[in-house]
Amino acid sequence: MAGDSTRCVTAVAPEKVPGSPMQRGPVFAAPYQLSADEGTEADTYARASNPGWRDLESALAVLEGAAGALVVGSGMSAVTVALRSLLTAGDTVVVPADGYYQVRAYARERLEPMGITVHELKTSDMADEVAAGLLATATGTTVVVVETPANPSLDVVDLRAVAELCRNAGAVLVVDNTTATPLGQRPLELGADVVVASGTKALSGHSDLLMGYVAAADADLLTGMGRERALSGTVLGPFETWLAHRSLGTAGLRFERQCVNAMALATLLESHPAALDVRYPGLPGDPSHGVASAQMHRFGGLVSLKFDSADRFHRFVAGSELLMSATSFGGIHTTADRRARWGDPVPDGFTRISCGIEDTDDLIADVERALSAL
Repeated sequence: MAGDSTRCVTAVAPEKVPGSPMQRGPVFAAPYQLSADEGTEADTYARASNPGWRDLESALAVLEGAAGALVVGSGMSAVTVALRSLLTAGDTVVVPADGYYQVRAYARERLEPMGITVHELKTSDMADEVAAGLLATATGTTVVVVETPANPSLDVVDLRAVAELCRNAGAVLVVDNTTATPLGQRPLELGADVVVASGTKALSGHSDLLMGYVAAADADLLTGMGRERALSGTVLGPFETWLAHRSLGTAGLRFERQCVNAMALATLLESHPAALDVRYPGLPGDPSHGVASAQMHRFGGLVSLKFDSADRFHRFVAGSELLMSATSFGGIHTTADRRARWGDPVPDGFTRISCGIEDTDDLIADVERALSAL
């Protein structure tokens, strides 16, 4: 298989037609001209289908190894479109207890009142007898949502093992691949049925748009999700579509540097007394390293650690010239986020660092200076 940067560049390349641009420009939501032969048009209204979406969806499907993909307005839109199309009253959904907190909130505040049974499991329990027992007694259609590496804990679950549990129970496995990206792992190749992700982050990579997508191993699964997208209107705008498609070509280069920076930063933090409980799947001593090594191609750009207080977190950021305090992740700038402020069940000083694409030596020197001032 070609390298990640080659795959990214070729995924966004159009068919070679002399005289045509190397990449399509923005396709705006102007009215489409209809045909007298009604019903033969590829596009009639941009909320249902448009050329910009198809270009981006084709590239995402290639990178995820999927039968197809659908783009939506945000990462949360990807989660909600998938779950609303798969679940009805009497069904069951399992969500990560230590993953992105808004997914839990959506399940409890929106799905549970609809008569859908909601269970929460830690990422570390998703592949063991706890999960097997839960799936054996679940009612209706069961959907298992796994986020790996989990955000913000960075725990990793064995996707092959979870997929086998789901197959045995007749459950649908949905994997949130936001933190790893398809350049870090391809869940569909490991047995997942559906991938959801926020393209807001590392794939688009410039912190200048909101976007999500759903990809599936079976194109039939996307039919209901496409209908849900059209009816709910959770769509991706035309300019954001073009920006994401344009950015995707450099995702391999950016993600490679982010991963190199994350490994260097985790190694530094692991040896510093002020940085507690450093987590990065690429560290040989990380609890998830063995599983991560078996299923991930790269370990991602996120590092987590704990400072002993919120004040020490703020002094750390203030002492750095390169780090900014910001939420979200995956952009070209290195950022730090104190996750307790958003309601994550973590200590006040828990910190998630998203590594950017700065020169590695410069980033490490800057963080060393910030740590020395604590």
